[in-house]
Amino acid sequence: MKFSLFVHMERLDASQNHQALYEEFIALCEIADKGGMHAIWTGEHHGMDFTIAPNPFVNIADLARRTKNVRLGTGTVIAPFWHPIKLAGEAAMTDIITGGRLDIGIARGAYSFEYERLLPGLDPWGAGLRMRELIPAVKGLWTGDYAHEGEFWKFPKTTSAPKPVQQPHPPIWVAARDPNSHEFAVANGCNVQCTPLANGEAEIASLMERFDAACEKATGIARPKIMLLLHTYVGSDEADIAQAAKEVSAYYNYFFAWFKNERPIEQGLIKRLNEEELAANPNLSPQKMRENMPIGTADDVIKRLKVYEDLGYDEYSFWIDTGMSFERKKASLERFIADVMPAFR
Repeated sequence: MKFSLFVHMERLDASQNHQALYEEFIALCEIADKGGMHAIWTGEHHGMDFTIAPNPFVNIADLARRTKNVRLGTGTVIAPFWHPIKLAGEAAMTDIITGGRLDIGIARGAYSFEYERLLPGLDPWGAGLRMRELIPAVKGLWTGDYAHEGEFWKFPKTTSAPKPVQQPHPPIWVAARDPNSHEFAVANGCNVQCTPLANGEAEIASLMERFDAACEKATGIARPKIMLLLHTYVGSDEADIAQAAKEVSAYYNYFFAWFKNERPIEQGLIKRLNEEELAANPNLSPQKMRENMPIGTADDVIKRLKVYEDLGYDEYSFWIDTGMSFERKKASLERFIADVMPAFR
């Protein structure tokens, strides 16, 4: 099982400026590269200070000059916000800039907050249909002389300019949860990114079952790769681990507040949650975070990850966004590299 870093620039309040967030993002990526991680993933979000990432290709182009070995992936671009010609060209140019180190993760998106601002009236079902139309179109543009007559996009014969370095194209990953998404990804020769969020090992096993079922249906197609994305914290002692569980709990409370899209937002920041509100959902308690995620000592984390490896996951992505301080994220990542990764070599 390979290891990667999934990282945005996130903040829960305005106490830290965006420049500092970016510098910390770069520092974490440099640690991942020097520490021997396989890849770095960073995504796309708009108008949300919760995850600051309007164009992952810009960040990846910068990382290409600051790293040497890691692959650099979009985790993920949001399909309905891209025209196929634009995505094909920008991704191909980024592949050139990275020297053929680009992976492209694509998703339908999750936040109605973004849908109602960029494509009013869009819902998850419509976003999923756009993703299913987008991916074959991008592949066609990379092949060249491709015309498209679809439900959402129409254009005459076009060739991506430029074309990517990797042939036939950079690896494509589809963010998948439901069986239909797994089936679409596998049938179209795409790898799969999946996250159980805070739902624990039963969901992790179920996601692999959906992937295996999709592979069984796709006769004659080589089995693609599957990646598990999960919040992780390697602590130094019990007090440190307990603090991390509390911080991850707070993060998920904000995540679902954004997802519900009901709470007041000012200057791109959601109204702060008080202690009573943070404690209102027992499924997101610090105790549940420790039960459902690799949050613990290095030995605790190794035991968890061995289970995921035995299930068949090809890549494990350390989701580091938690709202905790840079110093705490950095220390956890360094312990993961030094004390967890060697157990899998």
